[in-house]
Formats: sequence, C-alpha cells, structure tokens
Amino acid sequence: MSRLRNPKGGLTAAGRAHYKRTEGANLKPGVRGAANTPEKMRRKGSFLTRFYTNPSGPLKTKTGKPTRLALAANAWGEPVPQTPAAAARLAAKGRRMLRAYNAKRGGR
Repeated sequence: MSRLRNPKGGLTAAGRAHYKRTEGANLKPGVRGAANTPEKMRRKGSFLTRFYTNPSGPLKTKTGKPTRLALAANAWGEPVPQTPAAAARLAAKGRRMLRAYNAKRGGR
C-alpha cells in the first residue's frame, strides 16, 4: 500500500491508477504552483475549500507529526497546516480562488 501513497502527501501515479481501477474515478495530480488558468483555479480552490473549511480530522498525530489530511496540502503545493487557524487560511485562499474563477468565466 505504501507505493500508492506519496509520503509527502497525496497519491502516486500508481495510487491514482489503482483508484481508477477500483472506484472508476479519474483522479488528476494536485495543481502545484500558481493557479494561473481558470481550470487550475477551480480545481485548487475547490480542493482547499473542501478539505480545510471543516477538516475531517486532526492536523497532527499525538506525536506531533502531520496527518495525511495536513500533508494533502503539500501535494497541492501549499504549506502543511499545523493549526486550525492555518487550515482556515487555506480554506479562505480556496474561496478567493473560486471567486476569481467565477469572475473570469462571467460572474456566475
């Protein structure tokens, strides 16, 4: 199972292929770097908003290491959130990206 998960966060190409075989979903790798196109804005903004508005678990383990939830931000080129406030900042960034995306496509 470790070959499917990237230890720095997210899934490897093999992990995405496994998910496609088992679930039928076509996962794409996370948008790293600047979200400079409307599609990148939509994908990254949606991810950040969905994952970090109301995090579905803790951001750190009992030993202080980041959880997979926190490491997911790294897979998308964002800093790993250490606190709920940092997660809230990522969620706010995602909402800003979605507003910019909607403005570019005609204000829907």
